[in-house]
Amino acid sequence: MSTLAFRFARGEERQALEDLQRRASLVHDAYRAPLLANPGAIHLPLSQLEARQVRVAEEGGQALGLTVVLPRDAQACDLDGLFVEPDRWKRGIGRALVQDTFALALADGARTMHVMANPYAEGFYAKLGFVRTGTVQTQFGIGTKMQCNLA
Repeated sequence: MSTLAFRFARGEERQALEDLQRRASLVHDAYRAPLLANPGAIHLPLSQLEARQVRVAEEGGQALGLTVVLPRDAQACDLDGLFVEPDRWKRGIGRALVQDTFALALADGARTMHVMANPYAEGFYAKLGFVRTGTVQTQFGIGTKMQCNLA
């Protein structure tokens, strides 16, 4: 694998990034039918791209994954989305994206990052230092609230 490059997403690639998110989201049988019945559930607001809240991991000019990080308050943020091309899973791209967001969040003054993990991702986030803080009912089932201390 060549070197991953990280950059902020551009507005003109919004549809391509939504398509990436859709491919990653449809992999799990538990979410496929509800997502296909609610195609609007996968939406990347242009305002998030313009506010530089979306990061892209790319290799050779091809987007392989993305993160969305939203501010919560002066010292906390939410990892609102992490998606990697399914055929590139288990190659360190997701981990590298999260580590990239950790560095940016720290530089912006955040001390804590929160995430709502689906059951398939909870172990992944735990390996990166997130701890379980509770559960929440979502449109697509139960999610696990987790947080990671950055500083």
